Amino acid sequence: MDINEWEVWYKEILEDFGFSRDDDEKSADLLDKILDDHGFLTLEDLYDETVYKKNDTGKFIVFGAGPSLKKHIEDSKSYNLDEYVLISADGATTALLEEDIIPDIIATDLDGKISDLLTANAHGVSFVIHAHGNNEENIDLFSGSFDKILGTTQSVPVGNLYNFGGFTDGDRAMFLAIALGADEMVLAGMDFGTIVTKYSRPNIEGETGPADEIKTKKLIYAERLLNWILENTDVKVINLVDN
Repeated sequence: MDINEWEVWYKEILEDFGFSRDDDEKSADLLDKILDDHGFLTLEDLYDETVYKKNDTGKFIVFGAGPSLKKHIEDSKSYNLDEYVLISADGATTALLEEDIIPDIIATDLDGKISDLLTANAHGVSFVIHAHGNNEENIDLFSGSFDKILGTTQSVPVGNLYNFGGFTDGDRAMFLAIALGADEMVLAGMDFGTIVTKYSRPNIEGETGPADEIKTKKLIYAERLLNWILENTDVKVINLVDN
């Protein structure tokens, strides 16, 4: 999705959620400054760190944090994971680590379990850290703790940051896969329903709970953005929820 088409989505999201473009841009400026000081990956670097190391594969598995995640992690073991670039959407990383699977890339806005993200970092995982108006504090506190970072924004990209399209961690991971040349994309734990898991919301009691109004609305956008991918790209999408 090019930036002009994304801008139409972004304006709708700002209006629908009452978000501030100025806050998004302020957070993006902070992340850009940190990356200037800390070092950063370009898209080409990320390709070399992940896709190239998997023999230039165009096959990806994107792990979301929905209720089906644990089952789909088990299902994914029937694939030859060495042939797939594994992208984890933030909190899904915790579930993967529980199953001794290390993703290749983590797409995160830093509201997952930071200790697990740091564990993945110690294993050499590449990070795609996203700046938006509600995570400026976490960007300031944590982003400098990670190695191999590519930065993203949901506003107009500045400096070292990119905007590939996408809103939630899960659908941004899908658009990232496309930017990295995906021709096949398996979706695991992408339920788009009204139930959240402890991997998505670490502060809930129990394994799952009802999504609040904001989360439900975000998942509606995530599903709409997936439908855009299905209608506007040639990527073969296999959603394990449908299987």
